[in-house]
Amino acid sequence: MRGSVGTLRIDPVDQQIVASLVANARISYAEIGARVSLSAPAVKRRVDRLRAHGVIRGFTAVVDPAAVGWSTEAFVELYCSGRTSRSQLAAAVRRHPEVVAAYTVSGQADALVHLRAADISHMERILQRLRGEPFVASTRSLIVLSRLTEPPAQVFPEG
Repeated sequence: MRGSVGTLRIDPVDQQIVASLVANARISYAEIGARVSLSAPAVKRRVDRLRAHGVIRGFTAVVDPAAVGWSTEAFVELYCSGRTSRSQLAAAVRRHPEVVAAYTVSGQADALVHLRAADISHMERILQRLRGEPFVASTRSLIVLSRLTEPPAQVFPEG
């Protein structure tokens, strides 16, 4: 399947390179090259082009939250008063380091916030801080009991 970002054409080799980096961001250009039949410098040029066009936005480490003591998770629906803008919501959730991700959503809630904390007491303090934002009218919390799946790697579909 061919796709494009802006004017950049994403070909099957680019897709394979991205899939390799998603699976292991520390893989060498030589290893990727062996998979896609290109030299390491050719792979680097393609990665540089993909980065320059915003297809690859960065590289990251995946950390086990429990290993660093953040084993309590929750999803919190935010209900806002008045006309709260997307930028106000984004600025507010960035102020809280426990926020893993946040989304504007359809339905009754205005936003959905994914939180991680050390324990329930820590989670309660986070919720109090979120509720203290001037535009938050109310919240509804769902505590995660167990993870059934891990987030999937983001790869291009074959075809």
